[in-house]
Amino acid sequence: MSIDLSKMPKLGFGLMRLPENDKVIDHEHLCRMVDEYMKAGMNYFDTAFMYHDGRSEVAIREALVKRYPRESFMLTDKLPVWMMKNESDRERIFNEQLSRCGVDYFDIYLLHSIEDGSNYNNYVKYNCFAFLQQLQAEGRVKHIGFSFHGTPELLDKILSEHTEIEVVQIQLNYADWENPVVQSGKLYEVLRKHDVPMLIMEPVKGGTLASAPEEADKLMREARPNASIASWALRFVGSLPGVMTVLSGMSTDEQMRDNISTFAHFEPLTEQDQAIIARTQAILLNQNTVACTACRYCTEGCPMGISIPDVFKALNTVRLYNEEFRPKAFYRELTLNTGKASDCVACGQCESVCPQHLPIIELLQEAAEKLEG
Repeated sequence: MSIDLSKMPKLGFGLMRLPENDKVIDHEHLCRMVDEYMKAGMNYFDTAFMYHDGRSEVAIREALVKRYPRESFMLTDKLPVWMMKNESDRERIFNEQLSRCGVDYFDIYLLHSIEDGSNYNNYVKYNCFAFLQQLQAEGRVKHIGFSFHGTPELLDKILSEHTEIEVVQIQLNYADWENPVVQSGKLYEVLRKHDVPMLIMEPVKGGTLASAPEEADKLMREARPNASIASWALRFVGSLPGVMTVLSGMSTDEQMRDNISTFAHFEPLTEQDQAIIARTQAILLNQNTVACTACRYCTEGCPMGISIPDVFKALNTVRLYNEEFRPKAFYRELTLNTGKASDCVACGQCESVCPQHLPIIELLQEAAEKLEG
């Protein structure tokens, strides 16, 4: 059963960074955002078992599933192998996801965050690809695929062996196109080779591409005075052939409205726009920043309670602007209620789940030296 690309909205609502008040998902705010998104004629929602410590699935049940007819929206969820100890956990987790979301089927169901090594090997060990096909045959999911954070070589191997896969979700943005770790450009080429439609995550790289270095900012604003900097990142991805839907983890009304505006009357990149993006890529390559997207996979299992993405936000400010007062003040406030970078016990849990494969332990040591002195 192939996916009908004409029915997929170009902008997808990612449910990993929902609006919060005091670390509790703001239900009323989320309902407003869902309503605005649906009113704009868009209807694709993406969640996962672990988003917001399992609260994302429940939140979308309350804000969407209970308030709209099931046939009016598309919902994607994902199976996390790292939450499994044996093959029977596949069914247990899937049924819990159906219950949390309040649905009896998912439009798309993905194996979550496949990458090289034990992660991929465990998906094979627990026969998860066969499980996807079983769910589809039973009508409990309509379309099957996986999200991916591994190498182009592994992606090519999987797609060659599993022709049943209908869609793949990858991290792709102009900053990571040539990134030797993420390898967005090479992953894109593999998916085009296999003619597999793409769902795109991190198009604005965790919000870091919502702003640009001064030189690039000037180029963008002169070319399109009324366009946001974030819209350039979204248009870069949305202009690529084979891209089905671009996910955005929207947490504010302003982000929602700006993104809807970008895609409601979508304009592919012109040659001039592409030249500006190329110039921006060159500028970014010369910047010395931690390439954290704030996915927060690293924080859930940290035994010292370190808010690692926020620590890196402060560290990047020191690195980029050679300024200490503001980032240190931010860091002091942050660590009143969370662990300090110097509290790291080097257990490696964070590095084992980081999609960006960052040397987190080493970076926390640097952060401790620069922010706690």
